Amino acid sequence: MSLVTLLPFIVLIGAMFLMTRSAKKKQQQAANMRNEMQPGSGVRTIGGMYATVKEVNDDTVLLDAGPGVELLFAKNSIGAVLTDDEYNRIVHGVEHDLKSDADVVPDDASSLTGTDAPADAASDDKSVDLGKKDASDEPADEPADEPTVDAAPAEAKTDEQAKKSDGGSEAK
Repeated sequence: MSLVTLLPFIVLIGAMFLMTRSAKKKQQQAANMRNEMQPGSGVRTIGGMYATVKEVNDDTVLLDAGPGVELLFAKNSIGAVLTDDEYNRIVHGVEHDLKSDADVVPDDASSLTGTDAPADAASDDKSVDLGKKDASDEPADEPADEPTVDAAPAEAKTDEQAKKSDGGSEAK
C-alpha cells in the first residue's frame, strides 16, 4: 500500500484522537469542579434547580433548596458551581451593580435635542399643511383631475353612439 492510500485513514484516526482528548479534558474539569465544592456554595443541578450546598460526601451532595427542604443528589448531577454574586443575582434577584455611575437614559427625548427650550418655542417656522387639497382650492387656470359636472353627460352620449355602431345590424 502506498502512503496516498493510507493518508485518509491517518487523518481520520488523528481527528478521532483529538475529539476524544477534548471530551476527556472537559470531563476532568467538571470532576475537579465537583470535588472543589464546599458547604455554602451555590450550585445549579443538571435539571436546572438552584440550591446551596449543605454537606459534601464522596458520591453525594446534600443541598438546601429552601426553608426546611433538604435534597440528596449524586455529585454527577451538579451542573455548575456558581460564584456568590451569580447565585444571589439568579436566586434572590440581587444585582451587584458595578456601573452605578453610568449615564441614565431619560424617559423623554428632550435631552436628545441639545436645547433646553421647549419644542414650541424652537420651531418659529410656519406650519406646513400636509392635508389633501380640495378642488375648490386649486387655481382656475389648471385643469382639474376629476371630471366636472358638464363632462359627464357628454361622455354618456359618446358611449351610446358607440354601442349603436358596434351592433352592425343597422348596416344591413
